[in-house]
Amino acid sequence: MKKVFLSLIATATILAACNQNKTTTASGDTNDSTAVAAVDSANAPVIQFAVQTYDFGKVKEGEKVNFDYEFTNTGKSPLVISAAHASCGCTVPEWPKTPVKPGDKGKIKVTFDSSHKQGIQDKAITVTANTIPAETQVHLTGEVVVKDANSK
Repeated sequence: MKKVFLSLIATATILAACNQNKTTTASGDTNDSTAVAAVDSANAPVIQFAVQTYDFGKVKEGEKVNFDYEFTNTGKSPLVISAAHASCGCTVPEWPKTPVKPGDKGKIKVTFDSSHKQGIQDKAITVTANTIPAETQVHLTGEVVVKDANSK
């Protein structure tokens, strides 16, 4: 409970700090950075995933699931993915480190290790890029069933 409370306070502080849109130049002119962002958004890269959620069905505990989230940059400038992280350490994403040109395709490879997992799984992969908004999520879902004691 204490962690949740501290997280809320930290988030509120960050949002308050990010809400400072106006700056004053040396000549005394006021510049609204929201207007600048709105102009930039017209030319921003856009990440469009072919599949937002991949359901791997049922797998036995200990099996690995691999899936490639294919995407297209449907924006007007190069797409740069700076990070991709999963909601659990059992899921590892790999993303392209080079810019993806407008109209080009790319993929984020995801591996889910079902060892020590059981039941319904929903792993969120958050992709951070130079898009608006900066974060996009895809999901890997399915069910891990108990490995038969007789199987190796």
